[in-house]
Amino acid sequence: MAPEGFHYVRGHIRRNPRPRMKKTSGWVIVALVVGGLWLYGQGGGSATTTNTSPGTTAPASAPAAGH
Repeated sequence: MAPEGFHYVRGHIRRNPRPRMKKTSGWVIVALVVGGLWLYGQGGGSATTTNTSPGTTAPASAPAAGH
């Protein structure tokens, strides 16, 4: 009889496979991290970007109003 945690395969004693908690591959985790960093780099999480609406400032080449 095989010891605890082992089984017989074709006359040899083999260790039982470990139960997997999740089937998430390491490559999936790497892809998620890289995707998150890419999105952060696109300005999704950057606090240094400034968004100005196009009607609030007058362009420098436009003539001054009221003259």
